[in-house]
Amino acid sequence: MPELPEVEALAGYLRERAVGRRVERVEVAAISALKTYDPPPSAVAGRTVTGAGRYGKFLDVRFDEGLHLVVHLARAGWLHYREAFPSAAPLRPGKGPIALRVRLDDGSGFDLTEAGTQKKLAAYLVTDPALVPGVGKLGPDALEADLATFGARLRSRRGQVKGVLTDQSVLAGIGNAYSDEILHAAKLSPFAITDRLTDDQLATLHAATRAVLGDAVRRSMGQRAAELKGEKRSGLKVHARKGLPCPVCGDLVREVSFADSSLQYCPTCQTGGKPLADRRLSRLVR
Repeated sequence: MPELPEVEALAGYLRERAVGRRVERVEVAAISALKTYDPPPSAVAGRTVTGAGRYGKFLDVRFDEGLHLVVHLARAGWLHYREAFPSAAPLRPGKGPIALRVRLDDGSGFDLTEAGTQKKLAAYLVTDPALVPGVGKLGPDALEADLATFGARLRSRRGQVKGVLTDQSVLAGIGNAYSDEILHAAKLSPFAITDRLTDDQLATLHAATRAVLGDAVRRSMGQRAAELKGEKRSGLKVHARKGLPCPVCGDLVREVSFADSSLQYCPTCQTGGKPLADRRLSRLVR
């Protein structure tokens, strides 16, 4: 799933490549991906791309006259920039991976795609990003929150710190992968309870959040969209590395599986050498 660093890099790439180009047309191949109908996609034709940014994990492509294409890429979505398209023929609605295509006046443009059968990519064409339900509910940006804000937000929601970190209404931008990395860097169990964290633990967690996300943004910026997934994987220390040695202590990275997701952690670094029970309904070690 694209998280804060990847979405920031995608926005940066669009600012570098697409800003100043005029939109020829927008083609929608997956009707379910477009969550708004007024204004229609045809309203973008003839407008100029003026900028790109993000709100948490939402990508915001800006056009003149105050129009925004706000996209949540969900778990399996991605943006593919094309220097040229193979055909000028409009996309046909169907079962392929392309959900939406934006063609620009120099022959380039980008596709929003989604792999797999669970189609959750969401695109909104709006005059104000705050009209997008998910954007309106976002908490402070995880990379911008100061220590006081960060601590107050985490303590406002009692729960296991892994789940609270990924709650977008608490802090915006952190997903499954970077929460694993942040907790590893902070040497905290993913099942530590937020309102039991000491001030020192919160300060360490805040510093780890800024360090992990900041490093990922620095590595991602300037990369082409097609290279970002590989860049993300190359920087991970525990996430998606089950059975591999922890690069800090050498212990094997362990995993806890859930119905539709999993987390990875290092027992030596994070749980005092104790493995967490990998059973959904078990009493987990904290």
